[in-house]
Amino acid sequence: MSKKITDILFVIGLSLMIISCVEKNDNRQLRLVDKKQMKEELEQVNKNIVKKEIKDIDDYIKERNLDMVKTGTGLRYRIVNQGERELIQPGNIVVLDYEVRLLNGDLVYSSAENGKKVFVAGHGGVESGLEEAVLYLHKGDEAEVIIPSYLAHGLIGDGDKIPPLTPIIYNMKVIENQSNK
Repeated sequence: MSKKITDILFVIGLSLMIISCVEKNDNRQLRLVDKKQMKEELEQVNKNIVKKEIKDIDDYIKERNLDMVKTGTGLRYRIVNQGERELIQPGNIVVLDYEVRLLNGDLVYSSAENGKKVFVAGHGGVESGLEEAVLYLHKGDEAEVIIPSYLAHGLIGDGDKIPPLTPIIYNMKVIENQSNK
């Protein structure tokens, strides 16, 4: 092969390698931009879902003229009847009589059909919103608690009676508040 043909093939090969590298880098940048854009879009969708859910909860409260405390997490609660002054502490064993309803009023669970709810406060095993709520309560308190979906069963629901992205209402009475020491 002549030197000229070899040089031309070398230049063509080198050009193809450079173009290939540039295309790969461009694709990587596109993928990074797409991931960043997708993350921002998903965050916006999530914010819109939470905003709508908060509006639904606010409408529920307003329609019923309820006076509820709103916590920093978005949990809402009100004490219907006060019990003793024995505040529930993390680590205490809590026993509840309860009904769980959806905002439309549908009853989904109750202690009458499933038995009392027994758990250790602050140790998981129940909805994070319920964990938070009981720490505002005392033995004997009767309370109504509205738990946004992101503090309850979230994006997937409970796989049974609570649909995805659904706030729940606990009407409950604290039967026991025992120190776990």
